[in-house]
Amino acid sequence: MLGNSCAAGICHAFSSDGRCISLLKILMTNHCSYDCKYCKNRRSNDIPRATFTPEEICTLTIEFYKRNYIEGLFLSSGVLGTPDNTMEKMCEALRMLRTTYKFNGYIHVKAIPGASQELIYSAGLLADRISINMELPTQDSLVLLAPNKSMTTILNPMNQISETIAQHRVAIGKSALMDRAGINKHLVNSIFGPEVANKKLESKNSVSIPLQSTTTMLMNPAEAIDARLKRPFAGAGQSTQMIIGATSETDLQLIRTTQNLYKSFDLKRVFFSGYIPLNEDDALPSLGTPVPLLREHRLYQADWLLRFYGYQADELLTEENPFFNAQIDPKCDWAIRHLDQFPVEVNTASYDMLLRVPGIGPTGVKRIMSARRYSYINFEMLKKMRIVLKRAQYFITCNGKMLNKIPLEQQFITRCIANDEQKDNLLITQPKEEFHQMNLFTDFAFAQ
Repeated sequence: MLGNSCAAGICHAFSSDGRCISLLKILMTNHCSYDCKYCKNRRSNDIPRATFTPEEICTLTIEFYKRNYIEGLFLSSGVLGTPDNTMEKMCEALRMLRTTYKFNGYIHVKAIPGASQELIYSAGLLADRISINMELPTQDSLVLLAPNKSMTTILNPMNQISETIAQHRVAIGKSALMDRAGINKHLVNSIFGPEVANKKLESKNSVSIPLQSTTTMLMNPAEAIDARLKRPFAGAGQSTQMIIGATSETDLQLIRTTQNLYKSFDLKRVFFSGYIPLNEDDALPSLGTPVPLLREHRLYQADWLLRFYGYQADELLTEENPFFNAQIDPKCDWAIRHLDQFPVEVNTASYDMLLRVPGIGPTGVKRIMSARRYSYINFEMLKKMRIVLKRAQYFITCNGKMLNKIPLEQQFITRCIANDEQKDNLLITQPKEEFHQMNLFTDFAFAQ
């Protein structure tokens, strides 16, 4: 009915300022000429196949939007024939949405690795966010599970998109780096490194398309429409996704790759997806293997520390300890392994050190720094500032005193924090609700 705000099959994404955005998340086609071993739609699987026409994609999007089910579109696809053929049809659908249907809502499009620069440029002009799934963090893993893909066909388009976003931002007088809500400016250097903070927009090794050459690059009148729309190129930035648990990479390898992607391509986000066993193959975990939901959760927490807290991958994990502690979050784990730096005095500690105290985030640090200019801070004041004292109490003092008499011992603090997180960990590994992906071949009565 008109006006419904919730429906099965709708993807809920969160913007950088905390808003929840409902997206219609669909594949243009589940036909695929690739044979990636982890994918349900791989070429060798005998499954029903179907393809949306550009007109059908537009009709679906507009009708869902009119009924208030969605605020935008998330469009991906299998590889229909060739990457260029697939990307051209996706651009045709987006172009029709923007021009014929006058749709100005949020669009996230998945670019196809191996597609031409011209088509990726058109997709970036038509969509708000563009992404290329990295899928696996190493070339060896790609050779093992996705023989049709390579790091070159993935990283070259990423570089093109990154450089083009930077050029468009500089052309309108903004910083080459993407805007990141809530990030502390003085942490930019530690997070992205000087090579990105002082990014050069012209490089002899760059595969980007300069703004002044776009008119000569466009191949036909349909593509020329994209440039005349006067939209920013991928205004919401670029992202990617990696599969977790399909191959033997450690958390350290994954988080190092994540850090390098942020530094090299200024990505808005790196997403992690716990592998769901779907296909039988000797190179994959067996069917029935539990989805690594808790591991995925820890990687997301570590990703947050990389982006907003100034941590480095080699601080969070080491070669001797390459996996995150499943029982406690990475920030607590780091603090417990560095008890020689704690407790810190809330009234005198530096901004960066306070930011590394478990239970204190960027907003809490700002409140503490502001309040202590006028008076000494005590634990009652910290409670009013909404500092999570059940974690922070092990690592801070106020006026030289701790909240409780607590021994600074790794095992004791680990046990206390793990007990506090036990309930949340259980909810992650054993969710109350079960979800499944809807498809065109499901009986409608069953879907209802």
